[in-house]
Amino acid sequence: MEMLELVEKSQQEDRFALEELVRRNERIVYSTLYHLDPNRTDIPDLAQEVLFRMARAIKNLRNPGTFKFWLNQIITNLFYDELRRKTRRLATISMDTPYLTPGEEESSPTRDIIDLAKMPEETTLGGELDTKIKEAIENLPEQFRLVIVLRELQGLSYEEIAEITGTNIGTVKSRLARARAKLQEHIKPYLEERGA
Repeated sequence: MEMLELVEKSQQEDRFALEELVRRNERIVYSTLYHLDPNRTDIPDLAQEVLFRMARAIKNLRNPGTFKFWLNQIITNLFYDELRRKTRRLATISMDTPYLTPGEEESSPTRDIIDLAKMPEETTLGGELDTKIKEAIENLPEQFRLVIVLRELQGLSYEEIAEITGTNIGTVKSRLARARAKLQEHIKPYLEERGA
């Protein structure tokens, strides 16, 4: 079934179509959130919230052909809402209070252990380049990271990105060019070292 047909059937409260729509978009949601901030530990929770909001509001989508754009708006709005909420919470945390994950006790023997295991993709040359690119994206200022993720990873148009970010197309193009230049600057020494 095509995406447009799935959206239309989901809007008519077809449960199976909605489940398939969620399944097909789950990876996109996770990927977008991860690329917006790879250091977040609550990405699975945020992804579930995005998918829940999508499922709940699908019948309100006026133009099913704009589903991809609409979903990206939900992702970015939730991400930045949570970022603002997290920033307010962090301002009130005592530095004397130990950080504990939910369900963890202060005396837990694994509390201070860091997992240093490498991801499988990091063991190959291509994996090293992927890692460098992810690192470079992670180091971009937030406004550049958002446009590069939406354009290069999600494939959105300049117009769609402008609407999501609340800017004009010229600003989107400018931020994208600057983001690409910064990525290139970050990756160039690695490529020169490898003789590429």
